Amino acid sequence: MNWLSISSGAFLVAFVLYCAAFLFYVIAVIGRKWKNRDPQHHLRKWGRIAFICSSLGLAAHLAFFFTRWAGAGHIPTSNMYEFMTLLGMMIMIAFTVLYAIYRAPLLGMFALPLTILIIAYAAVFPSEVQPLVPSLQSNWLRLHVTGAALGEAFFAVGFAAGLMYLLRVTDYNDKSASARRSQFWLEFSLYVLVVVAGFIITVFAFRGAGYEATFLREELTIDAYGNEQWTRETIEYQMPPIVKPHGSEPVSVRPFLGLDRPLFEAPAWMQGVNAGRKFNTVIWSIISGTILYGLLRLAARRPLGAVIHPLLEGIDPEDLDEISYRAIAIGFPIFTLGALIFAMIWAEQAWGRFWGWDPKEVWALITWLFYSAYLHLRLSNGWHGLRSSWLSVIGFLIVMFTLIGVNLIIAGLHSYAGVS
Repeated sequence: MNWLSISSGAFLVAFVLYCAAFLFYVIAVIGRKWKNRDPQHHLRKWGRIAFICSSLGLAAHLAFFFTRWAGAGHIPTSNMYEFMTLLGMMIMIAFTVLYAIYRAPLLGMFALPLTILIIAYAAVFPSEVQPLVPSLQSNWLRLHVTGAALGEAFFAVGFAAGLMYLLRVTDYNDKSASARRSQFWLEFSLYVLVVVAGFIITVFAFRGAGYEATFLREELTIDAYGNEQWTRETIEYQMPPIVKPHGSEPVSVRPFLGLDRPLFEAPAWMQGVNAGRKFNTVIWSIISGTILYGLLRLAARRPLGAVIHPLLEGIDPEDLDEISYRAIAIGFPIFTLGALIFAMIWAEQAWGRFWGWDPKEVWALITWLFYSAYLHLRLSNGWHGLRSSWLSVIGFLIVMFTLIGVNLIIAGLHSYAGVS
């Protein structure tokens, strides 16, 4: 049986069902405003339909995971494509658990787009099955990766509820300095999400157009005996090169909107053959995301937060605050075990040390310390509501930088295969 073919089909089915479920959650939440007779009945009816659809999507996603596992012969967590699809699946598991507790369809309207964004981002990376190197052939790796992903998934749901709280309580008619500051940072949080979406759209657009650019890099190396040797490396881009790799020369550059040569070279401190290409990807992400955000603002003619705010009227902010806290409280011990304890045991077995100051390790520790502070401030200092929600949003932005920013910007043992 061709397990990998079945896996690919299941992944596509899951993505389609998630998109449909998101639309049903939107109908459930927005449509009730036009139901004069019984808006709560409308909310329950369409919320039930949406939950069934998202659960079917999760079932298809689980089928993708286990059939890929069967086809690959090992747990599918060995590259960025597999880890991000796992994270998307874990977000849906966390959402399903919390939905079963709180029965809040509104949560689906924010959690589903996050899942869709995560698995769309996964599709940017090479999806071919890769053999495991010896250091990855460990049961501790399975516990480390799945535990970290599940913990981060609960943080993601906490972020969704926290963001909803902020959108619910922020008064866009208030012109005071504190209100304007809150509006700015809330809008910036939405802008970051739009930048990630713009990055995904840009990658697929240039990939679909078959764009290519090639650079040649020559580097002088000296071995232990003092012998000089020139190494030649070819670097291929699938996005127009705004920035070229350090110390390289263009071999072929396909013109795009008058851009027929790189505008500048990656700085020397950006080490590695893929550093320039990753830096180029970051620049294109910001450009495309900013354009997309500008178009959305132009269409709405007001801040995006001000567009979403009316949809949340009638929702009890305290319920959103409670959901956000519960999600993070569940996710924190899971993340502690998966991302730190199991990771250190695996590192000791694989490399003979518990800690190596790898960039991903450092940012995992920063994430853990941040959520430790969140729980301390929440439980000991009584930080509820607005301050607690801001911490849940900032915390997940740190998680996203750990998953995306570190991979694109900082090289290390945990930097999976990069995008073009």
